[in-house]
Amino acid sequence: MDRRSFIRKAGTAGIGAAAATAALAAPAIAQSSPKITWRLTSSFPKSLDTIYGGAEVFSKMLSEATDGNFTVQVFAAGEIVPGLQAADAAAAGTVEACHTVAYYYWGKDPTWALGAAVPFALNARGMNAWHYHGGGIDLFNEFLATQGLYGLPGGNTGVQMGGWFRKEINTVADMKGLKMRIGGFAGKVVERLGVVPQQIAGGDIYPALEKGTIDAAEWVGPYDDEKLGFQKVAPYYYYPGWWEGGPTVHLMFNKAQYEALPANYKSLVHTAAQAADANMLQKYDYLNPTAIRSLVANGAQLRPFSNEILTACFEQANEVYAEMMASNANFKKIWDSIVAFRKEYYLNMQIAEYNYDTFMMMQQRSSKL
Repeated sequence: MDRRSFIRKAGTAGIGAAAATAALAAPAIAQSSPKITWRLTSSFPKSLDTIYGGAEVFSKMLSEATDGNFTVQVFAAGEIVPGLQAADAAAAGTVEACHTVAYYYWGKDPTWALGAAVPFALNARGMNAWHYHGGGIDLFNEFLATQGLYGLPGGNTGVQMGGWFRKEINTVADMKGLKMRIGGFAGKVVERLGVVPQQIAGGDIYPALEKGTIDAAEWVGPYDDEKLGFQKVAPYYYYPGWWEGGPTVHLMFNKAQYEALPANYKSLVHTAAQAADANMLQKYDYLNPTAIRSLVANGAQLRPFSNEILTACFEQANEVYAEMMASNANFKKIWDSIVAFRKEYYLNMQIAEYNYDTFMMMQQRSSKL
């Protein structure tokens, strides 16, 4: 065989081998990155861009990471199902996913609330520490599996405000008879102090306050509350929201649909969810300072809950927990984990974090910042 013939034949063979390799590789790539389109229903209206936007951040990251192969269409509360039915829709397979707060469903089982926020639990940093490194995600998913769901943290608002009241609330006696929109089973705690709790979706709170259907309402914090205009109908703005020290907003997925995903897509779902989780808290931390100034300038009157009220609520909350642990094994298992970590967490936080923050706040009050 002459040299030219050898080179020509070798080149032809090389091209054939490359083509064969490509032919073999293509199905593998297609199999690991299939075209998937999910629908996600949110519990929040589009007007609340920060909390609703958490689902959009999640969707955008998944699409970009897969060159558009994995798309999640986000629908606002009411577009497919009402906001407080988001998890039910995902569990039933009406949609593949939802973006919601687990305590909305506490009425079915109080264990739901433990994945989000319960009275006098952890702040946002503490909840994230417990979720990601204290076994919280796995513990909560043991429970969600019984509901046909798989969940991941998908946002946090930070410690919330205590809500908007038509009149000042100075003592426990002042709380008796109040009709208050209050999320989660915090309502079960304040009910023992005479409050009449109401479960109302975010978009319906303002009309209820305006019409006098309710006397008070808690939502999130300065940025979202300003958008909803509560200061116009209930000027007294109380703090802190002791029932939501660090409320986790969840991305929940139909369990069968999640488990059917390829391994690389499951990994991307976890990565995008954690990014959305961090982004929401960061955004609230950036926007709330400006919003609280604006609210006060426009008539909001800041008031702290009295120590009498906080102490009474703390004691009632502990009684509620004792009752629930005695009758609900799922609740006890998760609450025991949170309580054990809470004790260690606040022991540590009062050393460096608390002292640094306190010193810096003193400088701010002295107009040195």
